[in-house]
Amino acid sequence: MPPTLILVRHAQALHNINQDSSIPDPELSELGRSQCRDLRESLMNKMPEGLDVGLIVVSPMRRTIETAQRALDFLIEKGVPIQANADWQENPDKPCDTGSPISALKDEFPGIDFSQLDPVFPDKTSPAGSRYWYTKKAVLARAQFALADLYARPEKTILVVSHSAFLRRAVTGSWWFNADYRIFDYEERKSDDEPYRLKQWELTAKGGLGWSWEEKVVIGEDLP
Repeated sequence: MPPTLILVRHAQALHNINQDSSIPDPELSELGRSQCRDLRESLMNKMPEGLDVGLIVVSPMRRTIETAQRALDFLIEKGVPIQANADWQENPDKPCDTGSPISALKDEFPGIDFSQLDPVFPDKTSPAGSRYWYTKKAVLARAQFALADLYARPEKTILVVSHSAFLRRAVTGSWWFNADYRIFDYEERKSDDEPYRLKQWELTAKGGLGWSWEEKVVIGEDLP
């Protein structure tokens, strides 16, 4: 049986304050760090029983890693591993959505497993980085790669810290406020040709923190 997914948007980062996309790989703001405390409390106290998180997957960006380390320390202390995966990074190739060199991330975040991270990261523009190009075809394909990878994993529940536009436009069609989360199960696939789709738990229709909109968008809409 495929795992249940808890999909989290990172807490507020510096570029979110004034929508400044020129900030390279920004860290969390003070408000974002406060939001991590709210996220942590909700996940610790309000998650349904039986959601046994066995793996944390993070986009290899400072804001997602910092969100995971601050909000999920109670899982990390239990030995739940954190793996960086470039498929869960944000869509555009603006400075705020382009990662730092892997060597720098390893030095800054020694507790993260970067061993499976695509060595082409953070390239999103060259032919070598075509998997991460900001085109509709590439973004939707990357979302399917990401979902296929987790579908085959043995863990009962996997928690992913990712980004609003990727989660909304390519994975689920749902909106995310900073630091909010939603819980999904995989829809049944009747053939290997069917795309991977997710069905959200009614419990998180407005987000686990109640901060997010219920309205949905068509997956792939507004991608270039």
